[in-house]
Amino acid sequence: MMRAFVVLCLIGVVVAKPSIVRTRGEIEEFRNYLESTKTSDGKQFLARSRLFPRANPEENSGKFQGDIILDDFIIESMLQQYASGRNAYIFPNTKWPNNTVVWEFGEDEFGPLQKAAIEDGIAHIENMTCVKFRYREPEDEVYVKVTGLPAGCYAHVGYWKERGEHTMNLARNYPGQGCFRHATIVHEWMHILGFLHMQSTYNRDKYVKIVEENLMSGTEHNFDIFGPDLVSNLGVEYDYVSCLHYGPYAFSSNGEPTIVAKREFEGTMGQRVFITDKDWLRINRHYDCPGAWDDSEEETSESDEDTSESKEEQ
Repeated sequence: MMRAFVVLCLIGVVVAKPSIVRTRGEIEEFRNYLESTKTSDGKQFLARSRLFPRANPEENSGKFQGDIILDDFIIESMLQQYASGRNAYIFPNTKWPNNTVVWEFGEDEFGPLQKAAIEDGIAHIENMTCVKFRYREPEDEVYVKVTGLPAGCYAHVGYWKERGEHTMNLARNYPGQGCFRHATIVHEWMHILGFLHMQSTYNRDKYVKIVEENLMSGTEHNFDIFGPDLVSNLGVEYDYVSCLHYGPYAFSSNGEPTIVAKREFEGTMGQRVFITDKDWLRINRHYDCPGAWDDSEEETSESDEDTSESKEEQ
């Protein structure tokens, strides 16, 4: 889970026209994969959930990295960069203006208990950070619509004015189950706030091993790494139990672990019971909340960690 930087612009990527190093077949396979993430299928979500019950619901949701919605321009940029042999991505500016998320429930999407669970997630974020949420007014053209389609838990990453309506979906369930676990709801809100998955950070290989032989075919791109030119860890050390970390069996083809920790840690990797102190610290630093950069206790002191990240790099 990391902050996605504002990237130069798609026009610059197009003008550069990187040379092609991938085969036509490889490029088409990647295109088919990216295009498949644009669909929402409740039957497939249920089938994956039954087949892989040890995975988190958001990992079974069929989007990019399980639960990230990609805009068309991001897909095209990813294809161009992949063709040139790079794993590079373009994400819009991730911060919501004035640290305020504008949102609304989709019409007739949820019952009272489900609405209360979503609002509890919002209240928790507001209580722990300086981020605020405001219900949409008729004149608001850029906002998050929270829907309850049966296809899983997924969301856009960050704010983009041109997107207009941003999506966050939580497949309807009883509070505390499936997409309605408290930390899963906050997980999806953190995507909306601009955060990516913890194990996608550029230094993740120092902390975990991806067991490729246990991955389902076609899911390898879910474990791509975002480079330091694109993301920042905001001076916070790697967090195995972050609510934005995959579980150890994510996208497993055989029920065996796909993510193995290289270091000792306390807790459960991929847990969705609570939000960690490091999760809150990242949100507060990303949104430059008062005092977020005064506390250095959470900053890593390990020699192999990138200690050059600072507030000025945001």
